[in-house]
Parts: sequence; structure tokens; C-alpha cells
Amino acid sequence: MFSQLSASASFLYDTSSTLAGSAAVADQKRGYNLEAYSIWNNKGGTGKSTITFHIASRFAEKHPERKVLVVDMCPQANSSMLLLGGGVKGEAELLKLCSFAKPKSVVGYISDAILNRTTPDIGSYSIQVATLNDKVSHNLYLLSGDGNLELMAPAINDEANRTPFPGLADPWEWVHLIFKRMVDALDGDNWTVFFDTNPSFAIYTELAICGSSRLLVPVNADDSSRVAVKALFALLHGTTPPHPFFGNYTFAAKAGTRKMAIPQVHLAIGNRFTQFKGAAAAFEAFSEATADQLWSEYTANPARFAPRPTPPTIREEFLKTYVGELRDFNTAGVVAAHHGTPLSKMRQDYYSVHNDPDVKVNRSQLNVGLQAIDSVVDRIAP
Repeated sequence: MFSQLSASASFLYDTSSTLAGSAAVADQKRGYNLEAYSIWNNKGGTGKSTITFHIASRFAEKHPERKVLVVDMCPQANSSMLLLGGGVKGEAELLKLCSFAKPKSVVGYISDAILNRTTPDIGSYSIQVATLNDKVSHNLYLLSGDGNLELMAPAINDEANRTPFPGLADPWEWVHLIFKRMVDALDGDNWTVFFDTNPSFAIYTELAICGSSRLLVPVNADDSSRVAVKALFALLHGTTPPHPFFGNYTFAAKAGTRKMAIPQVHLAIGNRFTQFKGAAAAFEAFSEATADQLWSEYTANPARFAPRPTPPTIREEFLKTYVGELRDFNTAGVVAAHHGTPLSKMRQDYYSVHNDPDVKVNRSQLNVGLQAIDSVVDRIAP
């Protein structure tokens, strides 16, 4: 399949499916018929996959009138395994999906898009999660992750970096908008999309970002997240002035020259995961340094954040508006994700997690954990 991608230069890009050029078209590029959220931070270990599992599954429960699609754009495919039942079961189900001749995964979808210069039908590659995991709502769908996404990355890069032919669509833009076209093909009155991502700003992460209208940014409760937040904005929007050597080669520069829309920050999500039997750490879910960095970014460039009915004018208002905290999201949340079971479906009991057969989850933990998830999910617009 990957050799086919590398040999696909003889195909011409369909300009009708690519947005190009004028100011009017640039305005079109910023139009989304539904909200598509990327859960992304370029710092590892922030709990992106676990947060994706809980946010998407709970959002589906609270919005039964909508179809909720999770697109797993991380080669590790952790959120897919959690949604598919967690543990050994989730891993086995994922391997089945990725082993079809046409994988029912992001690899299958991207391959079809590039080889056939089309916007594939999402129904041909996604699954209704409840058919494999009866703990989740029937309106939750998954375009699963795939370990071969990492192997596929050079082929996607080659496609994006082909020399454009005069009068034909720009290959870099066409490739980067594969998932934007997928989102636009959905019925905006019925769907909400969540992209799980890899911390690396690889080509597949760029595709997820370009397919999104908004960002959910998980951060740890430590000062290193301040540096990660600063780097996140630099990766998406570039630096001023651009670096004299590599400035023109960055994603931000290439997207900027094409007037492509960059997703706006909807929420920064502070989390404080604790070990299964350990004591909770003695700090808040969100550090002051990270809060200061976000406030600084907002005051300098408020358009990089999703608009609110009443824009905040002081730091405290900003934090209440743009920061969600999972400070009480501890053992119960981690165990629930490991078993592929939303917190609302968990009961008080002992659970096996990895090599520990008796991790206790009590009712008060479940209630507090669910309240923490709801405090974030209730701030996510359909």
C-alpha cells in the first residue's frame, strides 16, 4: 500500500476539493459546518488518550441526539484500545481492524484519499464502537489508530511535497486538508468530531490539526508545561520574527502563505493523574507558570482562542473561561479507561490493572471523577 502511495505522482489533484487563493476563498477555509476538536499538546505524558476516551464517551452519553466520531491520529492508538474495551481485549480488537486488506483505520482512510484523490466515505473505515464494546453509547464511532501510521508518514510527506503543476491544486494544501474535507462531508447538524493526537508534530499530527476547528490542550501540573504551551503556539503560528534559517520551512509558514485556518484554543485542561494506590500530589491541576503563559498568549493574540460571548479582560476571568481542571480525576478515571468503561457505567469494586489485581474503586471516587469530567464536557460545544 505504501509503495502505491509513493508511486501515485501520475494522478492529478482534483482542484474542486481544494480551497485556494483569493480572500473570499480564504474566508471559506475558516468556515466549519460543525466543531471538530483536536486533543493536542506537543508535550508527552499529559494524558491525551485517557482524556480523549473520557471526554468523547461522556460527550456521547450527554448528547444522544448527535453522532460522535473519534479519529485516532496517534500511531500508538491508545485511545482506540481504550474505546475498544481496554487491556488485552482492546488491543486484540484494534489488531483486527488494522489487519483487513483495506484497514478500517486512519491508514486505510488516508491511503484511499491519496490513491484515489477523493474524500472517502467515513462509514467505510469507521466502526460503531458499541458493536465491540457494549459499555459505551451507541452514538459513538471510531476511526481507529494504526501503528502503520508511523511507517506511512514518509509517503504522506512525499505526496505533500510534490512540485505543484500550474493550474492544478497545491499538493501540500490538498494533503493537509484530507481530514478537513472529511469533516466537511459530515452532516454538521448531527456530528461532533474529536481527534486524538501524538505529541510529535509529525505530518499526521499536522493533518489532524488542519482537520480541526478547535483545540483542547491537556497540561500537567508542573512548570514544564509553560514551555510546552509556548512551543505549541510557535508550532501553529510561527515566531516573530521568523527564524532566518528554517522559518520558511515550518508548518506555520506554509499554512500561513496559503491562508489556511488554524484551530483556536477552546480549553486548556489541567489534569492531576495519581497512581492507582498512591496519595494525591500536593499541587493544583494547573500551575501558575502555565496559567501566566496562556494569559500572555491571549492578551497578545486573542483571535487564537475560541470566541466567548463575553471576552475576558482580566487574568482571573480568562482562567475561568479558558481553563478546565481535572484535579479530582484520579484512580477511578485511570481504572475506568483501562477497562474501556465510562465512569458513569463503573460500580464500586476491586479491579485488575496491569499487574495489580486489586485496585479498589469506591463510589465516592466515581462520583467525584464523573463530576470532574462533566465540568469539562459541559464546556464543549457540539
